[in-house]
Order: sequence, then C-alpha cells, then structure tokens
Amino acid sequence: MTTKKALITGLTGQDGSYLAELLIAKGYQVFGLVRRSSTSNLERISHLSSDVQIVPGDLLDQCSLMDVITDSQPDEIYNLASQSYVPLSWTQPSLTAEYTALGVSRLLESIRRCKPDAKFYQASSSEVFGQPDESPQTERTAFRPRNPYGVAKAYAHWMTVNYRQKYNIYGCCGITYTHESPRRGTEFVFRKITHAAAQIKLGLANELKLGNLDACRDWCYAKDAVYAMWLMLQQEQPDDYIIASGETHSVRELVECAFNCVGLNWQDYVSVDPAFYRPDEPVQLVGSVDKIKNQLGWKLEYSFEQMVELMVNSDLNKLSSKSG
Repeated sequence: MTTKKALITGLTGQDGSYLAELLIAKGYQVFGLVRRSSTSNLERISHLSSDVQIVPGDLLDQCSLMDVITDSQPDEIYNLASQSYVPLSWTQPSLTAEYTALGVSRLLESIRRCKPDAKFYQASSSEVFGQPDESPQTERTAFRPRNPYGVAKAYAHWMTVNYRQKYNIYGCCGITYTHESPRRGTEFVFRKITHAAAQIKLGLANELKLGNLDACRDWCYAKDAVYAMWLMLQQEQPDDYIIASGETHSVRELVECAFNCVGLNWQDYVSVDPAFYRPDEPVQLVGSVDKIKNQLGWKLEYSFEQMVELMVNSDLNKLSSKSG
C-alpha cells in the first residue's frame, strides 16, 4: 500500500501535536505547515522532530500555500491553525479575520487549484453558535456568533461547505467544543485551574482568582477530539459533525475536582474576581454527539474526572521538575 500523506496547519498547537502523533502511529507521512519566525515555537512537537517534515508557509500568503500543497501532494489536509483565544479576537479583530476566516479561503482555493482530490478538515468551533436558541446544539442549530472569533469561524465553516457544494471538494467541518490537555495554554480556564492547584500544592502559589464559578462548559480531551477529526476524513462522503462530550460541568465542579486531586480544600484558596466574568449565557453551550456516535462510531475514551486528574498530575510533574 502507498503511504498516506497528511498536511497539518497549526502543527505546533495543542491539537496539531496530538494529531501528528496519531497520524504517525497510523503510518502517515506527516507535513507540518509552520510560519517562519526568528524564534522557535516547536516545544509541543520537539519529540516528533524526526517524524514530521516541517514546511514553511503562512495562511496569509496564497502562493506559499499553493507551493506547499503542490510539493507535498497530501491525501489529507487538516486546518487547525487560527487565532484561537476569544478575548484576543476583540483586541485584534482584523488579524483574527485574516487568519481564521480569510486564511481558510486561501487554503480552499489552493486545494482546488493544486490538489482537488485531497480530503480537507476544517476546525470549526462551538463559538459559531454564540447565543443559541436551543440546548443541546446539533449540526442544524443556527449560527449566532457573539465575538470576532466566532464570526471568523462561521465564515470558514460556510466557505468549506460552499467549496464542497460548488467544486465537489471533500471538505468536512468539525464543530469542536472546548477540549483540553496538558499542552493547553494556562490562559484557558481549565489549564489555569489544574496548573494553579499544582502550584498551590507545591507551595509555589497561595491563591487562585476566577470568575463565575457557576458557569458551565462542555469539555472533552484533546486526544479524543483529534481522533474524531481523523475519523471524519475516512468516510466515503464528507459531512459536518459536532465534536463534544455531550455533557456540561461547572467551573466549581472543575475546581473541586482539581483540588481534590492534590488533597486540598479549594475553598481555602479560590476567590471570585468579577474581572474574569464573561457575559451572561442564557442558553448553555453543550453539543449533541448523537450524529458522530451513530454515523462514525466515535466515543470518548476519557471522562471529565480522568481528564482533570491527568492534567493536574502533569502540572505537578512539570512544576516539580522545574523547582527541583
């Protein structure tokens, strides 16, 4: 059999690194699109350096995308690159639009011109729903984004659908809810909490400030999410699917679980700071996973509690090795 080739944008991010590991384990030749920079940002994939071929390119540059696709001739293309931090999308809305929205247009057009038989995965987001009119959300729920990031992701989603319909491109969108791992940045609340619990346990901090403890989220593990991405491109026909846990947990539950992992009472260390509050969410963001379970046979391998424990232990190990 001919070795399959895959191109990943956003290789150096959380999802890109886990997806690269999955594809390598399945025998793929993996190419990773990375922007040229004066400083290296390859920490998450340093262990994969001998197994991934780094190719320079940029979602802002159409020619570089066409060159990469022409040279690598990938069978599958996974677009995981974007400006993905929602608060930053308000301070940098134009840049968010250039990468997260228009970057997808450039990539789709490059596929159409250079490798129209490639299978394409677009990382969509639950942020496209914004303030939905139903809960749980399904693949048919109307898009009502409430921030520049969500608007950009909605554009990218519909461009993928339109290229699928107009040009018969094999394009899939995974509407992914919040997914976490030890490779997540500490600016995101899940990792912020597991990292703080580990810091406090080791005597490196004594307080954690959070916003609304009753806010609920649909969280799943990043390894489960990237497996769903791969599974979507193995089907005969392209389609769009929600990738989520299908259940919600409050920030309070997350805090209690994380501090229990280190044998501490969270109420002794956690304080509420209104500065961290987000706008009210009258309808919960939680994804219905009926379609992806029934059609693709996908299911979660990691429970909420397992994910919290795994991440707390990872932070404990990292911080212990640094302080040691």
